[in-house]
Amino acid sequence: MKKLFLLLIGVMTLVACQQETHTLYLDQMDLSKMETGWGKNQINKSVEGNPLTIAGHVFDRGIGTHAVSKMMIDLHGNGKFFSASVGVDDESNEHASVEFFVLGDEKILWQSGLMKKGDDPKLAEVNLKGIKKMALYVSDGGDNINYDHADWADAVIEYFGDTPPVSVQPVKPKAYILTPPPPESPHINYPRVYGAGTGKPFLFRIPASGKRPMKFSAEGLPAGLKLDANTGVISGNVFRTGTYKVTVTAENAKGKDRQEIKFFIGFKLALTPPMGWNSWNCWGISVDHDKVLAAADAFVNSGLADHGWMYINIDDGWEAEKRTDKGELLPNQKFPDMKSLAGKVHTHGLKLGIYSSPGPKTCGGYLGSWKHELQDARTWASWGIDYLKYDWCSYGNIAKDQSLPELQKPYKIMRKCLDNVNRDIIYSLCQYGMGDVWKWGAGVGGNLWRTTYDINDSWASMAGIGFSQDKCSPYAGPGHWNDPDMLVVGQVGWGPTLHQTRLTPDEQYTHISLWSLLAAPLLIGCDLSQLDDFTLNLLTNDEVLAVDQDPLGKQAVKVKDADGIQVWKKQLQDGSITVGLFYTGTSAPEEALQWNDKIKTRKITVNWDDLHISGKQNVRDLWRQKDLGVFEDTFEAEVNYHGVVLVKISGEK
Repeated sequence: MKKLFLLLIGVMTLVACQQETHTLYLDQMDLSKMETGWGKNQINKSVEGNPLTIAGHVFDRGIGTHAVSKMMIDLHGNGKFFSASVGVDDESNEHASVEFFVLGDEKILWQSGLMKKGDDPKLAEVNLKGIKKMALYVSDGGDNINYDHADWADAVIEYFGDTPPVSVQPVKPKAYILTPPPPESPHINYPRVYGAGTGKPFLFRIPASGKRPMKFSAEGLPAGLKLDANTGVISGNVFRTGTYKVTVTAENAKGKDRQEIKFFIGFKLALTPPMGWNSWNCWGISVDHDKVLAAADAFVNSGLADHGWMYINIDDGWEAEKRTDKGELLPNQKFPDMKSLAGKVHTHGLKLGIYSSPGPKTCGGYLGSWKHELQDARTWASWGIDYLKYDWCSYGNIAKDQSLPELQKPYKIMRKCLDNVNRDIIYSLCQYGMGDVWKWGAGVGGNLWRTTYDINDSWASMAGIGFSQDKCSPYAGPGHWNDPDMLVVGQVGWGPTLHQTRLTPDEQYTHISLWSLLAAPLLIGCDLSQLDDFTLNLLTNDEVLAVDQDPLGKQAVKVKDADGIQVWKKQLQDGSITVGLFYTGTSAPEEALQWNDKIKTRKITVNWDDLHISGKQNVRDLWRQKDLGVFEDTFEAEVNYHGVVLVKISGEK
């Protein structure tokens, strides 16, 4: 009897402990696993770092985020109740529109309805009993994510027992490699066209993959150029304007390859979209000399340079605090000798890029080029700089208004300055698409121009940017490219702490496929010293890169967009087309997070009528580098959720 009594007391005590209620505020949880469509999630502040304020109501606690935002929380089955006041933060402008959702075990438990700036906060109250996993989701309200600053204010979870809820990453499928290893025999890759200025320093590395050592030769080199037979680097000066057809050969113990490369001297630069690396998405303002040099070395050691990757670009954070007495802009202590650094990069046959702003300050608070434009252009040329990213930043405080002449003015000024130095410098306009820059970027002398806000490593950001580029398609072409921002694969973090990209493997295949279809500049944004096999394979598929580097320079257009699928088509110089079949998913919030390891697929069909072709067509899978056969009238493929099937379609031979 006594034993039974003690057992009963023990059971009652256990039940009491299990039923004890605890409280956990959302701002106490690990936000590193919470996605945001722009900026950075903030604890007890808005996404821009201001007090959490909704329609004039100020809140001391909560999370400031930006649509599209996702957070998954493991409740361990012990959840009791969730509550929060939600709404659009007052720092947004009048275009903001969002919708808040609380989900549990793949079902919607609560939704706010559409909310705009000025709407009073809504109280979310949700019973969590029996729920294993919950998720907080903020949609873009059905338009786009611009200005969608959203707050989960006074957000709190009540739970039973001693095991608190924890934020977790949505289930991420394992990486899988589609592309077979490249052959050991030589293969000369793209670009196959290259532009340079008359009489200006010429530097071009023949992009040839295959087992090293390799010997190079060239027939038809214009006077003034020489080839290093061991490295494939062509350098010198060409003083006669013209088009030169050069036949290059790469040979090793396994065989040889022979291809024609056209050099256009005295015409446009950037005849194909620039391919390279930029420091911002990994290192932010913590970039330094050693990190940049390591990137250049990695281009060679990993073989990226053999696949056409060429530019090593320093973003913000290199500038000294003050100019010299003569007004000269100097690098800071992180870059002891910029000219020497450029020389080391050039030794590999690669190019070095730099960053500045037309305003007094850069976006990172460093010195800009305001009132020193020509002086800075001359300084960069003397260092050996090959690429300039010119970022609007503080020029917004200089411009009188947002009129077209004011938007164009600073970029015209720097264009004239670059034209007055004896060096080819690719000119990248960065002003986030203001004034529909794709319509006039080429007119002010830009070689490429940002069409959008900054990217981050979330599906909402990458897909939101990439799949909205159709409007820009008519304005791309050799020498002038639409720039949907840098790549977010590999180890990223915006410095100095890095993490593996949050994009799933399928989303990364979509990223590279879509950017290649868009004829976009391809600028890797990860730490190249930590390249894993999947990321390297992703960046070295020559058939996919050839789509981006196709000399015709056509940007893809959207031919189908319905029910969670999209189809894009890009015309190629040889008369064939590349087609991307994308399973983008619907806007349903239940689909927005990967709750388990099940891979959803959709069968996507594209009709020849949609592609403006007819008859029998050869179809080749570019990621798998495999012929799929001859098809007539239609092609159909099974596509993973947020994934792609990328094919080249050409007339039957």
